Amino acid sequence: MKKSILLLFSVATILFTNCASDENSIPIDSRLTYIEYDLSAVENPIVTGYVRFVKNEDLSITAQVILSGLDTNNGNHPAHIHYETAVEGGSVAITLDPVNSNTGRSTTIFTALDDGTPITYEELIIFNGHLNVHVSSNNLDSLLAQGDIGENDLTGNTKTYALSDVEMSGISGTAKFSERENGEALAVIELTNTANGTMLPVHIHNNTALEGGAVVFTFNNLNGDTGISKTNVSQLDDGTEFGFTDIAEYDGHINVHLDPANLQTIVSNGDIGENELTGAALAYPLNEVDVPGIQGTATFYQRNNGTALAVITLENAVSGSSYPSHIHANDFATTGPIIFTFNNVEGDTGVSETNVELLDDGTPFGYDEVETVNGYINVHLSDTQLDVLVAQGNIGSNN
Repeated sequence: MKKSILLLFSVATILFTNCASDENSIPIDSRLTYIEYDLSAVENPIVTGYVRFVKNEDLSITAQVILSGLDTNNGNHPAHIHYETAVEGGSVAITLDPVNSNTGRSTTIFTALDDGTPITYEELIIFNGHLNVHVSSNNLDSLLAQGDIGENDLTGNTKTYALSDVEMSGISGTAKFSERENGEALAVIELTNTANGTMLPVHIHNNTALEGGAVVFTFNNLNGDTGISKTNVSQLDDGTEFGFTDIAEYDGHINVHLDPANLQTIVSNGDIGENELTGAALAYPLNEVDVPGIQGTATFYQRNNGTALAVITLENAVSGSSYPSHIHANDFATTGPIIFTFNNVEGDTGVSETNVELLDDGTPFGYDEVETVNGYINVHLSDTQLDVLVAQGNIGSNN
């Protein structure tokens, strides 16, 4: 993320400022026009710093790379500005003077790309690129520090979604989207309990996780050794533009799959965009009826789009059983017809999860409607024994 942009001030006294927090920072004349971008550690976690680009009076650009945590015995470290984002990689655009391991510094003055194309300061600060500092000229594949610059710099706006384990996989974590200056996003998926030596495919799918849907965006595979995947987000797989603001409004979910040859097995997932849960919830008790010991709760969780996730949980459900569940009109003392059908409660888990958006007749029915509905829930013994109730409870206006 850029640290500062200072414009030329009309002052009589020369002031010096040091906006960087790095202990190896270089003071800067506050009358100058400049911008700074963070450089983060890659292979050695103690190596960090920043790059400063200064607009000179002759319209040339001075690039100052400042790093701390270097091994002073490792000589010089090549530095380049590359095209594209750091996660995408790209060819070298501008070769900078190498960073001296003793001073942790590099200073380069330039007016053009390596291919001779002129570049101004104003063009550089919107450049589609990133900066790499390499271990050595003989080991360019290994990086000491790296950071996005120009239009790829991060604005500081982020959105994080929870990814929960599926089928008791034990694998869970987060998907964090960070906005770039150009409106695109850096996606970082971080999971715990992934297995070393594995590569886990990750996608955005249409609809909620409960409903399922087609793949619309493919992330870079998640490395089981690190539990991390990093991907630039600029368009869907079909080429449709898809940036930071689109993510927050999208009707989708993220699936993390076991491996490329086993996409049908999902180990972690989470709803995103309009399907994300707001944190508001309505909980209703389901009391024992005809089967002793079986009781539970129906909880409705509000989504950003106003629909709801309904979770019915039963205590003492019988393994191998499948319990049909419905919302009926009126209260349970009055009784009434079925108006909404849940997914069956599975006896092995005692849980049913259903997206709540429409009544069975197609009438819109979301979180707010649940709160005011004149209704009750029946949980039945089986599809062939609907007359036997295992749990029941009033909801909405009848609660």
